Amino acid sequence: VQLQASGGGLVQAGGSLKLSCAASGRTFSNNAMGWIRQAPGKEREFVASISWNGGRTRYADSVKGRFTISRDNAKNTVHLLMSTLSPEDTAVYTCAAGRYASTSSNVADYNYWGRGTQVTVSS
Repeated sequence: VQLQASGGGLVQAGGSLKLSCAASGRTFSNNAMGWIRQAPGKEREFVASISWNGGRTRYADSVKGRFTISRDNAKNTVHLLMSTLSPEDTAVYTCAAGRYASTSSNVADYNYWGRGTQVTVSS
């Protein structure tokens, strides 16, 4: 089972990036999916979550209104559209599959983790 994140890179403050996460080895269409980030020297931080059918989303206050999570169960993919980026958004972003169908902001509720992708926002 693999979750592979992609789409990271270097962007100027105020810019946008779209991250993608592709799942292989099994389907996660019955699981919530989430994006979690970790900046150097900091703990993992919940970013966004989407329910199994995309009907509900949840965001950290720090990204609300700037980030949008979406999913395509037919393609087994999850996306994170990030806009109005700031240097504080610099981190490794990882997608993860949740234990449950509903959204969660608790990092402990995610039990499948992929490799992350680096996002660096310059000022």
